[in-house]
Amino acid sequence: MAMLRLRPLKLDDLELVCRHREEMFREAGRSRDTLNAMREPFRRWLELRLARAEYFGFVAELAGEPIGGIGLMAIEWPPHPAHPLDARRGYVLNVFVEPEHRGRGVARALMAASDEEFARQKLGYAILHATDAGKPLYERIGWAATTEMGKPIRPD
Repeated sequence: MAMLRLRPLKLDDLELVCRHREEMFREAGRSRDTLNAMREPFRRWLELRLARAEYFGFVAELAGEPIGGIGLMAIEWPPHPAHPLDARRGYVLNVFVEPEHRGRGVARALMAASDEEFARQKLGYAILHATDAGKPLYERIGWAATTEMGKPIRPD
């Protein structure tokens, strides 16, 4: 059996990350109209941040084929009780594993790689937004729910 390999994201992974993000939100129940509206703005946003290395992460490969990925960012955040001496947080986004490869430790390996990368960058606290499908894994590996809430603001 082929070994799982994690490699750093690169600019050439733009379309892969875009596909993963769209599939992730589709599986979470987002409408086709919402996903269509997000597609190009996200692609432009991501292309710029990949080029600047502001969006980084890993692609999981099996036999040279991508089967999953994870996006990471170091974001500015004011010092906080969870990280009182640091004005940054690690941010995990776009965790996705192809359906036929789920349940085999791929997401766990991607999350472990994110922990290592954040530690390497001296980021002592990280956040993510979990789908219902991802929540059990995150809880098993030490993540906990916070008090965050959200609300859409409609411009006039």
